[in-house]
Amino acid sequence: MVKTALFVRLEAKPGKEKDVENFLLGGLPLVNEEPATLAWFGLRLGPSTFGIFDAFPDEAGRDAHLSGKVAAALMAQAADLFASPPSIGKLDVLAAKLPG
Repeated sequence: MVKTALFVRLEAKPGKEKDVENFLLGGLPLVNEEPATLAWFGLRLGPSTFGIFDAFPDEAGRDAHLSGKVAAALMAQAADLFASPPSIGKLDVLAAKLPG
């Protein structure tokens, strides 16, 4: 059951939009290795605005993701790719439908 989530808003630096897109595409294999990441979406919200939405069964799963490989890569590349620091929102999931 999904109980917690994250929404990360990312604003690409001018000219870095394709690099951010490639970063998100490259993140999928890394989150596939995380058993507690039940859902993960790399999103394009606008021409230079991107996002990540992911969901977890509990706080421990969310914390594991925040200390995992994708989060580390995101923070390592933030200064090069993003116009401002990533905005990370911790969410509680009230209702969800996942394949399964």
